[in-house]
Amino acid sequence: MPGIKLTVSGTPDEALSRRLAAELTAFTCTTLRKQPERTMVQVHYLAHEHWFIEARSLAEHGKNSFRLEVTITEGTNTRDEKSIYQQKAFALLSELIGNLHPHSNIHIIDCGAVSYGYGGLSQEYRYNHEAA
Repeated sequence: MPGIKLTVSGTPDEALSRRLAAELTAFTCTTLRKQPERTMVQVHYLAHEHWFIEARSLAEHGKNSFRLEVTITEGTNTRDEKSIYQQKAFALLSELIGNLHPHSNIHIIDCGAVSYGYGGLSQEYRYNHEAA
């Protein structure tokens, strides 16, 4: 069950949010072998004037940026899968957002199965009870 949190520079845009959520869900599920019905996406916006890189705002840089955080259960994806995800996610978001500062970043967070879950059940519990 990936939890995806995307912060994008700019003002809230419902059409862009819907497109980003759909594209990230499909891409993440394909690349990291996850299930769309168990994928949650949050899209947040932060004004260019409040996002700083090298102590200068994105407004000063004249660029857009994003921070993508993807939480997955530890041990469910290989280094190679995560590396491919990083490369392709950056390309996808570059296309969808445009004019990106190169310091836009992606953080894949591996959570222990006992510390991560949904619906009140940990992934460890689900693994032990679905496999039984």
